[in-house]
Amino acid sequence: MHTTLISAPELQALLASGQPCRVFDCSFDLMQPSAGDQQYRQLHIAGAVRADLDRHLSATKGAPDAASGGRHPLPSREQFAVWVGSSGLTPGMQAVVYDRQGANYCGRRWWMLKWLGHEAVAVLDGGLQAWQALGGAIDSLPADASLAPDATLDSKPKYPLAPALTGLIATKTIADQLGRASQCVIDARAAPRFRGEMEPLDPVAGHIPGALNRPFGLNFDSEGKFKSATVLRQEFEQLLAGRDPASVVHHCGSGVSAVPNVIAMEIAGLGRAGLYAGSWSEWCSDPSRPVAQG
Repeated sequence: MHTTLISAPELQALLASGQPCRVFDCSFDLMQPSAGDQQYRQLHIAGAVRADLDRHLSATKGAPDAASGGRHPLPSREQFAVWVGSSGLTPGMQAVVYDRQGANYCGRRWWMLKWLGHEAVAVLDGGLQAWQALGGAIDSLPADASLAPDATLDSKPKYPLAPALTGLIATKTIADQLGRASQCVIDARAAPRFRGEMEPLDPVAGHIPGALNRPFGLNFDSEGKFKSATVLRQEFEQLLAGRDPASVVHHCGSGVSAVPNVIAMEIAGLGRAGLYAGSWSEWCSDPSRPVAQG
């Protein structure tokens, strides 16, 4: 079972073996939300199922059953289970997720399947680029081809819910634990956004007081693959400076690009840290919450 990463050669061998497996293409672009579907139509791993951040991995803003707030609120586990079941994934089946944006988006799918109780899910290390470099089988769709219809939200869940394998942290918990040793918040946004020098997506610039900054791109080497466990452990231990890894909660702008930090800590052997899925976009939506800059 692959639970964090799978290499392109390992995925090729897995698919050739005939073992049950589902591959999900999670490509996306925040500035052009339709780009992911276009990229999937143009090129994807043969047999891969489309998983779109907006349609499949987020709830509609204001949805009464959303599991978090922010720009990309999590759907309820029950709602997500409907779509997971419709994709053909069953308990215990190996799932593999990838994108072509440096694991910025497929990590969301990885985390959500763990949240659903599905441990057998791994990120394709190096993404689509690594698969292409290997000469792996690819496919495409005509530009006007429609993608598979989405599951109806009033359908009965086809994937049986199991205890969550990830920690979803609420805004109230973050607020109540501010400044305490029992909580260490790590922000995955780029340093200028963290410092409040710029904010292209949210109405307020800055960060949660006391948060540490580790831009998610620092987890990757020059080939776009995760750094070694040894290097990642050294870097996180330097960042934490003696803080307990078990106290860490990751966040970013909307709970998406923080997940590579979650995965990196797990690769490093530092445990599976919690995720504040609402992230900065939910935190700054209430003017009563404190904001730090610099």
